Amino acid sequence: MTAGGARGLFITFEGIDGSGKSTQCRLLAEALQKAGRNVVLTREPGGSPGAEEIRRLVLEGDPDRWSAETELLLFMAARRDHLERTIEPALAAGKVVICDRFADSTRMYQGLSRGDLRAAVDQMHALMIGREPDLTLLIDMDPAEGLARAKGRQGKEERFEDFGIGLQEKMRAGFLALAQEFADRFRVVDGARPLDDVAADVRRLADEALEGSRA
Repeated sequence: MTAGGARGLFITFEGIDGSGKSTQCRLLAEALQKAGRNVVLTREPGGSPGAEEIRRLVLEGDPDRWSAETELLLFMAARRDHLERTIEPALAAGKVVICDRFADSTRMYQGLSRGDLRAAVDQMHALMIGREPDLTLLIDMDPAEGLARAKGRQGKEERFEDFGIGLQEKMRAGFLALAQEFADRFRVVDGARPLDDVAADVRRLADEALEGSRA
């Protein structure tokens, strides 16, 4: 909490690859900024200089470049740096932090879909991170459509997309299960609709969370 009493709000976006969450992050940040909010838009892995270096290690290259266990350590290192250098200072200053992926992605990619590491993920999260978002918006999308969108970008960061449709199907089911497990902070948004309709739902849910943070 700042000296003036304002509290920051931590909003994360989750979803399978190609769900449109990154676009919705940007649109929400722009809308809140226009409304006079002080917003920090960030991403994972990344969001700080050290974490961006790790991002290149985990998102580029051959799918088998790292084991799930090694990935977990790399992602946790990136998240800790991101938390210390970007997220916590912004929240302490009363800003709205909007993050494209956070710990829930690690619970899925390394904790469920690539190995039976969920318990290890949660233990390391409690030890080294110790923070959950105030609001998590899950942009839900059919795995085949999402993968087609993701591959259509033709970028360098396609290591996880290269695992194929099987991983995306596990991810979607896992994210929906997480939404039930953490029902207090998760909200599921249908991402298969027109962009503006999705953005309107996202804005409404964010406004509700912002109003609740004042209570």
